[in-house]
Amino acid sequence: MVKFTGIGFPVFYLVRSLILLCLVENVLSGFTSSFIRSEWPSTDIPLDSAEFAVPEGYDPPQQVHITQGDYDGKAVIVSWVTMIEPGSTEVLYGKSNKYDLSAHGTITNYTYYKYTSGYIHRCILSGLEYNTKYYYKIGTESSAREFWFVTPPELGADASYTFGIIGDLGQTYNSLSTLDHYMSTKGQTVLFVGDLSYADRYQDNDGNRWDSWGRFIEKSVAYQPWIWSAGNHDIEYRSDLGEFSTFKAYLHRYTTPHIASKSSSPLWYAVRRASAHIIVLSSFSPFVKYTPQWLWLRNELKQVDREKTPWLIVIMHSPLYNSNSAHYMEGESMRAAFESWFVQFKIDLIFAGHVHAYERSYRVSNINYNITVGNCYPVPDKSAPVYITVGDGGNQEGLASRFLEPQPEYSAYREASYGHAVLELKNRTHAFYHWIRNDDGKSVPTDQVVFHNQYWASSPRRRLKKNQPNRQISLVATY
Repeated sequence: MVKFTGIGFPVFYLVRSLILLCLVENVLSGFTSSFIRSEWPSTDIPLDSAEFAVPEGYDPPQQVHITQGDYDGKAVIVSWVTMIEPGSTEVLYGKSNKYDLSAHGTITNYTYYKYTSGYIHRCILSGLEYNTKYYYKIGTESSAREFWFVTPPELGADASYTFGIIGDLGQTYNSLSTLDHYMSTKGQTVLFVGDLSYADRYQDNDGNRWDSWGRFIEKSVAYQPWIWSAGNHDIEYRSDLGEFSTFKAYLHRYTTPHIASKSSSPLWYAVRRASAHIIVLSSFSPFVKYTPQWLWLRNELKQVDREKTPWLIVIMHSPLYNSNSAHYMEGESMRAAFESWFVQFKIDLIFAGHVHAYERSYRVSNINYNITVGNCYPVPDKSAPVYITVGDGGNQEGLASRFLEPQPEYSAYREASYGHAVLELKNRTHAFYHWIRNDDGKSVPTDQVVFHNQYWASSPRRRLKKNQPNRQISLVATY
């Protein structure tokens, strides 16, 4: 992984890169930002605000969202809700708004204590062509609504693609700032690292706040897929209300293509998109040895083809490395279960949420942990992933501003601010990464990094196997 500045970058990033040039391989130096927000309280947007408005017409489709519908990016799952009647399950779609294709889906609903959901529709559009814009239409007559999406490029080592990373979003004014800032980027798909609506923060886990959140994010997720993972605020186990199941609203509303990757649960699965193989894990489902999630992950890692999808990315909710007092060490049991695999298979990046702050690690591992002989601290490891916490989407619980001091050697950059991240996969060897702060409503690029791919960039023989596209980087520092 490397730090860089490109043409037009502020002098600040040039100075930081020059500092990094002085680092030797096993000497790490972290940075804790002193930035402090001064405005914009973490308060929820009122339900009668325009951000939550119901579309016009009689019982129109609302809360429209899409996600990848298969393993390789040639299918899309379209979901929406009607509140009064079931209505039509048909989706009309095509390469133009003449809609020469159609598909039919299914309808479900659920109850949670005194709340009854609307009619939740889902429909799979399959057999799509790569790198193609499709238009789709749902609903009937005057209540019909039209949207579009673009399929990813064909799987390939040099297929460039841009992902947004958002977590712990909620529905505050800061959430709105995060969403608007992300939509101003060139992001093509969101990797969502858990904690969606925060409906569990309301009396009786108010299901109406799931509906408002669905309308809130529609302006993005109806036009590009969000890859879902679940967080602790999505569990909604309430024995006092007679609700003994977990993830009830999440599982009904946010479908995932888990069957395509041979997963037994929608909570953990994998997709391949452009040059990335993305693995979604569930921090709040059993994962110890021989559990279904453990067995599935062991098999899925063996299926990864770095010749075709060189970028291996994992998303989860609870971070495995975190130097904030909030949720400190909560990911330790999953780290103990899976970290050796993450190093063995040279995973590039692991994104998590949960902690309402931003943090990026160096490439470190603790796979030799053995307290009886004193090996109990993370050490630099070129084969390890970079761990990035992006749990700063904007929810009403506020920021986690208490970082542990001194800053641990595994921590490279940390800041208690709201924001989101963007990952630009350029080719098989390089990716540009940006974390963008919400500075009281303004979008401020703050942490910027170039990542070397763990598989292709680590081997000169593989790196020279094919001619690579030209890269314009004016200054590079390695660690």
